[in-house]
Amino acid sequence: MQQPLVSIITVNFDHPEVTCLLLASLRKISYPNIEIIVVDNASPNDDPAIIHQTYPEVVFIQSKDNLGFAGGNNLGIRLAKGKYVLLLNNDTEVASDFLEPLVSKFEGNLAIGAISPKIKFFDEPEILQFTGQAPINPYTIRSYGYGFGQKDTGQFDKDSLTNFVHGAAMMIPMEVIRNVGMMAEGYFLYYEELDWGARIRRSGYELWYVHNSTIWHKESVSTGRLSPFKTYYMNRARLLYLRRNVRGFKFVIAVLFQIFVAIPKNALVFLLQRRTGHLKAYMRAVFWNVKNMFNSEIHQNPAM
Repeated sequence: MQQPLVSIITVNFDHPEVTCLLLASLRKISYPNIEIIVVDNASPNDDPAIIHQTYPEVVFIQSKDNLGFAGGNNLGIRLAKGKYVLLLNNDTEVASDFLEPLVSKFEGNLAIGAISPKIKFFDEPEILQFTGQAPINPYTIRSYGYGFGQKDTGQFDKDSLTNFVHGAAMMIPMEVIRNVGMMAEGYFLYYEELDWGARIRRSGYELWYVHNSTIWHKESVSTGRLSPFKTYYMNRARLLYLRRNVRGFKFVIAVLFQIFVAIPKNALVFLLQRRTGHLKAYMRAVFWNVKNMFNSEIHQNPAM
């Protein structure tokens, strides 16, 4: 009996050599029925031609514009033919047998809407990054990952329900995407997978962490660690998530908390640390949300 087709989608933005390392690890996997779609998000500096030259078996798409994480993946989803779609960061590498447990988790269980594998840090391969995630605090719009930063001693070697899946590696049935819609492209970067997970759960599906599937994540190769670029998009997205997912009285309290506590505190910290680039990026993120306060596109979700 043939295994169901899995469409593996990854987005490249500069650093094509990093994407090639992922593709090299995917060449070694044991699961027999995959298609790989690489979306180049209008890389401004590094020519991505090496990707399809070295790996001619992949479907290679070169976008004319940088569509962000959500838009780039959505472009790949629109071309995917698989029963399941696996969104995989280009700065990851995979275990050879990582895909079978993910497919097995879905097969015969229509209640599951999305899953993520065990994710470890590439530079410290026994240190955990993701084994499930706590709920998002509706006022601070922050969460934490279970086991984050811990050494893997088998303490999370059991599948479990999770509040969210991880953007570095998340697998979704195509049927769920048809029902729920694709990722909201207004985020551009960060929180889009959390928003997607919240929408999937509100549609009645479960989210799961699968313990016996492993990938290793290099993290922030494209955006940089602690860059003003990351500060801008992370904080813009945090406020956008609040606006899209918090309702009623909690929304009012959350907005007041942001205005009178979180925003002044964060701005003061950047100021005292003399990180003027981050301060400017942070305030730009805040004012982007003010400027787009009544923009109806904020609440739109692209359909298949």
